[in-house]
Amino acid sequence: MGIRFQVRERFADGAQYIDGRLRPGTSGRSHTVVDPATGEEVLTYELASTADVDDAVAAARRAFPAWSAATPGERSDALHRLASVLAAQAEDLAYAESLQCGKPIKLSSEFDVPGTIDNTAFFAGAARHLQGQAAAEYSADHTSYVRREPLGVIGSIAPWNYPLQMAAWKILPAVAAGNTIVLKPAELTPLTSLMFAQAAREAGIPDGVINIVTGAGRDVGEHLVGHPDVVMTSFTGSTAVGKRVAEIATATVKRLHLELGGKAPFLVFDDADLEAAAHGAVAAALINTGQDCTAATRAYVQRPLYEAFTARVAELMAGVRLGDPFEPTTDLGPLVSHAQRDRVAGFVERARGYATVVTGGEVPGGELAEGAYYRPTLIADAAQDSEVVQAEIFGPVLVALPFDTDDEGIALANDTPYGLAASAWSRDVYRANRATREIKAGCVWVNDHIPIISEMPHGGYKASGFGKDMSAYSFEEYTQVKHVMYDNTAVAAKDWHRTIFGDR
Repeated sequence: MGIRFQVRERFADGAQYIDGRLRPGTSGRSHTVVDPATGEEVLTYELASTADVDDAVAAARRAFPAWSAATPGERSDALHRLASVLAAQAEDLAYAESLQCGKPIKLSSEFDVPGTIDNTAFFAGAARHLQGQAAAEYSADHTSYVRREPLGVIGSIAPWNYPLQMAAWKILPAVAAGNTIVLKPAELTPLTSLMFAQAAREAGIPDGVINIVTGAGRDVGEHLVGHPDVVMTSFTGSTAVGKRVAEIATATVKRLHLELGGKAPFLVFDDADLEAAAHGAVAAALINTGQDCTAATRAYVQRPLYEAFTARVAELMAGVRLGDPFEPTTDLGPLVSHAQRDRVAGFVERARGYATVVTGGEVPGGELAEGAYYRPTLIADAAQDSEVVQAEIFGPVLVALPFDTDDEGIALANDTPYGLAASAWSRDVYRANRATREIKAGCVWVNDHIPIISEMPHGGYKASGFGKDMSAYSFEEYTQVKHVMYDNTAVAAKDWHRTIFGDR
């Protein structure tokens, strides 16, 4: 109970963070954050209105001139201090993340929080390396160089599956490049986004640089995306909502970055290490209770290994420990809400009509019955065009399908609208290398699936969106490239002028 009381006390002034202070929303409507492991109330807060969005954007706009004029070294120093503040608050952040999401504490404390701190440290360094093309005489009479300049006010929308990390992925490259930002987290999971913004103030980042508005997507989110003073939108979420975000953003000619859905293939060739592949599949399918757009969802296994693979995966899944997220021995927590749990269960129930549920496929009873739990599930014998193979389920469900030739396996891996992540499992370097070339996804792992690092980009192909989070590539999203050209001749009447008027 202690952490619940701390949350209420910490956000007693409201769940909107605008111009350096917490305040209540003014929509006249409230929302309750629920612990999905127990169904108990964590925090009830007032939702933001469009007027709150206007206030947040105005604060970000006021803060922009000074923050954008800060030197890269000054912004770097501020982010280094932020990394230190976050490290000092790591335990609180991990508990808040597990409380609002239902994540096992070992995932929050060993993945989400350390990853966010590492991201912060990375962008603290990257802030000093906003590079353009070197100055040179590309024309004989001129010197050219490229500047990278901040854009202005960024309006970003983050999802509920990784609230802390996704907030950081949006905020860090934007502010490292000299922009200011208004972030809308999901209404279900605002706690750690607000804590991140408060930590930034403690680190000395000026008021107004980072603002958080917590409200409904249909009004607050759309108003933020369409706001005339917002110059860029970064959105992470479903492909369906991403299409709506794109409609609004393009109507006002905004820069747009979309990280959308996924249906990652897990391609196992017949020379793969079976034990490694089975363990990798279970971990990659069940991370964050399967609520991960890069999670392994479609295991294509070459026929000589197919039966052994499905048997071993089913055995490993059956041993996964569901339980209280705050118990260190818990492997799998609940889904984020009962509604999401019921959505996942619906996919599995419909699949019983055309496929085989090998293991799982049920809501646990007993002391877990009050939570949004669902057992790890393996489905086999589904057709390639079936719902469970093509649609994003976003739960602890893996579908296994056999293939015969390498050509067929790669073709099946590419046979969805999505292209965010994939993996290939083989001892043959040429086979694996072919898969990395031919699978259409923004990230392809070889003999592993899920690890991410701050130095490398994250983003998708096809219906999984475009643009990159993390890495120096993210600065391409959050900076404007400007070409500057100097005349070196001091000649009034230049030779090229004759093409417009006069003679040589």
